[in-house]
Amino acid sequence: MAIEDRGDAHVIDHALATDVLTELRDVETEQVAFRKGLVRLGRICGYEIIDGAMETEYVSVRTPLTETMGERVKGLEDVVIVNVLRAATPFVEGLLKAFPRARQGVISASRDESGGRADDGTFPISIDYVKLPEIRAEDTVIVADPMLATGSTMSAVLAEVTAGGPGPEDLFVLSAVSAPEGLVRVGEEFPETDLLTVSIDDHLDDDGYILPGLGDAGDRAFRTT
Repeated sequence: MAIEDRGDAHVIDHALATDVLTELRDVETEQVAFRKGLVRLGRICGYEIIDGAMETEYVSVRTPLTETMGERVKGLEDVVIVNVLRAATPFVEGLLKAFPRARQGVISASRDESGGRADDGTFPISIDYVKLPEIRAEDTVIVADPMLATGSTMSAVLAEVTAGGPGPEDLFVLSAVSAPEGLVRVGEEFPETDLLTVSIDDHLDDDGYILPGLGDAGDRAFRTT
């Protein structure tokens, strides 16, 4: 299985995921290749979630020649993917290739960097738009954001996702790269959440950015500054 427990998070240790992540890190990777890389990485991560975290069941199937037993993945109709705008949009596009029937939610959340970083390392977060489908107890919910830095944004997003009802059966936070500080914060505030990432990076710099990181994934994917 290519999902390994690393204490504060589970790491998707897949050779192709590592290869794509290396391309994404490269400052020479231009916009179109970066965006396509996030799509590819989302697809790989989706397949790894299916393989490593979802159950299967035996079913009878008739081939053109005879009847036999096969296996089907359980719960593919009960998946909710939450897109944390905006950098997660191509990442989610890839996830939808693995979960084409998933229900989708959107949360627009961003740091208010004008407010400065607090003594505990967090930033104030602005939530501008929330549109979520009904989340049921039996659902598998994947909250996708390529970068998990201080954990401020993700904590605010998870507060929206878990508000006003029983939590889903499985709740995943999926990122491409994560900082140890953010993993600890989200894990402490939402212990029922499974944290999945392709890489646990070294640390945050003084401005709260992940090192070595990817740079600003939204700016690189959409050619903004």
